[in-house]
Amino acid sequence: MDVKSAFLNGFIEEEVYVRQPPGFESARFPDRVYKLRKALYGLKQAPRSWYARLKSFLLKSGFVMGSVDKTLFLLSCGGDTLIVQIYVDDIIFGGSSHALVSSFAEQISREFEMSLMGELQFFLGLQIKQGLEGTFVHQAKYTGDILKKFNMSDSKPMTTPMSTNTVLDADEDGEAFAVCLCARYHASPRTSHRQAVKRIFRYLKFAPELGLWYSSGSSLSLRGFSDADHAGCRIDRKSTSGTCQLLGTSFVSWSSRKQASVALSTTEAEYVAAASCCSQLLWMKATLSDFGLRFGKIPLLVDSTSAISVAKTPTKHIDVRFYFLIDHYEKGDIDLVHVVSANQLADIFTKPLEFDAF
Repeated sequence: MDVKSAFLNGFIEEEVYVRQPPGFESARFPDRVYKLRKALYGLKQAPRSWYARLKSFLLKSGFVMGSVDKTLFLLSCGGDTLIVQIYVDDIIFGGSSHALVSSFAEQISREFEMSLMGELQFFLGLQIKQGLEGTFVHQAKYTGDILKKFNMSDSKPMTTPMSTNTVLDADEDGEAFAVCLCARYHASPRTSHRQAVKRIFRYLKFAPELGLWYSSGSSLSLRGFSDADHAGCRIDRKSTSGTCQLLGTSFVSWSSRKQASVALSTTEAEYVAAASCCSQLLWMKATLSDFGLRFGKIPLLVDSTSAISVAKTPTKHIDVRFYFLIDHYEKGDIDLVHVVSANQLADIFTKPLEFDAF
C-alpha cells in the first residue's frame, strides 16, 4: 500500500512559522505568518514527523519494532504473525493468516488515506513475481527503459558487463564520472570510460530479464563468501573487497568495494575482505533474530588459507580495526572455512571475469 500525502500526516513539535503563499495572502493581514501544527513537504522535520506518527500508530496496535531494523514491525496474534516493512510512504505487509492481513489493511486505512495495491508486484523499481515455488525479483522494465533512453535498444549484446582487458585510468582534466551510474552517461569522460558504459548497456541487452530467485523450498541457513583482488586499482593500488551472503540457496546481500587502505599482501587484502563480510553476517544474524530465526556458528567461506591462519593466529601488521574478525571467530559467531577458488562466489565482485567463470 501507498500512503497519500504521507508527510502531511506528521505532527511537528518544533516551533515553525510559514509565510502566506503568493496569491493566497489575506487582504486584511497581508504580512501575517502562521504557526504550523502539522508537517509540510519541504520541511526538514517532515520525514521524521511522519515516521513518528506511523510508528506510534503501529505500536499502539500491538506491533513490536525490530531490534535492528527500525522500519520493521511484527505482530503476533494467536499463533499467526504479521510482518510490516516501511520505506518512507510505501508499506509492504504480509502474514500467515489472510484474516490478519485483511484486518490490518482495514485498520490502517481508517487511520491514513491509503492506496491499496493488492499483491506485491512492483516495489522501488523491482518487479516481483510470487508463486507457490518461490519469488522472482527482476528489473526487466527498468532495463528496457534505460536502453531506450540512451538509444541502445538495438545494440549488439555482450555476454559479460566488462571486458577483462579494460583499464580505466583517472582523467585528471575531465569531469568526474561514475562508470556504474547510467544517469550520468551524458558526461564527457575518457573514451575508454564511455566504451565501458556502452559495454554495460550491451550486457543488459543480452540479459534484460535475469533476476534473483528465492525458492520457497530453500533452507534458511546463513553463510557468507569473501574474496579480494589485491592491488587491483592501477591508480592507488588499493585492493577491492568482494562479499556476498546467502540464506540457503537465496542470494540476499552483496558488496563490491575498494578497501580504505593499501594492503601489503594478498593475505592482508583477503583478511580485510573477510572482516567486512563478517560484519555484514553479524548484522544479518541480529536482524533475522526478529523473525524468530536463530543461528549458531555461521560459515564464512574464504579461498585464502593464509588469511584464515591470520584470523586464528593474529599478527601485528593487521590493523586494529580488523581484529574484531578474530574476536568473533574466537567467540564462535563465525567459522572460517576454506573454499577452492573455482567455487568462490564472491570472485565476481572483485574484478571482471571471462564468460565461463562469470
